[in-house]
Amino acid sequence: MTIDKNEANRSLIDKINKLEEENDEEFSHAQKILLTTDGSVTAILDVLFGKISLTTIEQHFDVADKEHAELLNINEGEEINFREVIMHRNGKPLIYAISHIPLGRCSKDICADLVRADIPIGRILKNYSIESRREIKNIWIEKPNALLKEIFKTDEDMLARDYVIINNDEILMWIKEVFPISHFR
Repeated sequence: MTIDKNEANRSLIDKINKLEEENDEEFSHAQKILLTTDGSVTAILDVLFGKISLTTIEQHFDVADKEHAELLNINEGEEINFREVIMHRNGKPLIYAISHIPLGRCSKDICADLVRADIPIGRILKNYSIESRREIKNIWIEKPNALLKEIFKTDEDMLARDYVIINNDEILMWIKEVFPISHFR
């Protein structure tokens, strides 16, 4: 089933409006762009702050359990790459992100860049001229866990979203991005 691009955009705007209303918040234009973009967040942050950097907190290979198999539309037991990173500028954390990538859908070169770790996924896709699209699944506000409190030095609520990157009609990556509600105001 193909979703009309205008319908998808309207749905994202509705999600943002509902989130603002339910939480008595008014998000900035930059926050709305970061939460709803179907383009590269890395490119947006590079425009806003100058070239950003990435620090990997953790990365490992694992086998997909039922939950991850469903997220990625793969079979349980297939090998995936788990990556947890912080996008930052001059040491100031901007966005925390987690990604799950089915290795069977990546070329050896892309897998090698993922393992090298400190390259943003947006840059990896651009470097290899990967034609892809992003489908935003959810946008929400969450309470920070201990790791997010430590990274961002705050216990305020976090804006979050998750989405999939699709290449050749297959999910290439599932990504969750999180940042404090006061960021990008």
